[in-house]
Amino acid sequence: MPLVNTKDMFKKAYAGGYAIGAFNVNNMELIQGIVGAAIEENAPLILQVSSGARKYANPIYLRKLVEAAVEQSGLPIALHLDHGDTYELCKSAIEDGFTSVMIDASHHSFEENIKITREVVRLAHDKGVDVEAELGRLAGIEDDVNVSAADASYTNPAQVEEFVSKTGVDSLAIAIGTSHGAFKFKGEAKLRFDILDEVSKRLPGFPIVLHGASSVLPEYVKIINDNGGSMAGAKGVPEDMLRRAASMAVCKINIDSDLRMACTAAIRKHFNENPAHFDPRQYLGPARELIKQCVKHKLVNVLGCNGKA
Repeated sequence: MPLVNTKDMFKKAYAGGYAIGAFNVNNMELIQGIVGAAIEENAPLILQVSSGARKYANPIYLRKLVEAAVEQSGLPIALHLDHGDTYELCKSAIEDGFTSVMIDASHHSFEENIKITREVVRLAHDKGVDVEAELGRLAGIEDDVNVSAADASYTNPAQVEEFVSKTGVDSLAIAIGTSHGAFKFKGEAKLRFDILDEVSKRLPGFPIVLHGASSVLPEYVKIINDNGGSMAGAKGVPEDMLRRAASMAVCKINIDSDLRMACTAAIRKHFNENPAHFDPRQYLGPARELIKQCVKHKLVNVLGCNGKA
């Protein structure tokens, strides 16, 4: 099975009341752990790559790793550009074989966001590639994304119909209180389900995306802290809130920080228990396995897309 786009995935997810996991990748162990979990749970996947990941791993290496995952698994897998912030970056990803791209022009004015997004949509649709855009701005820091709390803003539901109709996007990332990174909240998370509900009423049947949706699982925080790390105060989005969002209009949920934490937790624990080890296979193997267990948990208990491939 070749790489697929996201349109059919989202149509099924919307009708079925579940979401597809969009997992950020930048090396072999991450891809193997994610895909191994999806094989065992028979789940569709979106493997997404940020600008920073492309710089780190080299686009050719990443594409070949994803192609290997498709060949091995036989699962429906989409390759998505995460947070493409320029037309040129989206164009590069499309030329590189991505089946979906995100143009994030949310840091521009509403009018300029529409203009830039529409240009990317025209290019992408001509090549059979789906486009995600963002309306509203999430706070937090993750990879190349850095938005202060002062600059963050909720999505205005009154703007979504005009934005979608004028741009022709295939999915829309909205800001309802999630946040990038592992240090998301000082108090309790409060997602604006009223905004999500209003957006879904104004865009019936249209797929909505949540960024910044890692839960910062406490078991990983504990492992990291118990093995020389310091993640005091790390707090993510409660999983019951994400399950609720997945049962509504949200068809794609981005997960990155939880994967990083699983990888880091396993490596820290391994070196704490085996300080003399120096073979990368000895510590990357456990990291890959914990990533796999993390993804299996997300597929079943958060996204609800297990058995949907």
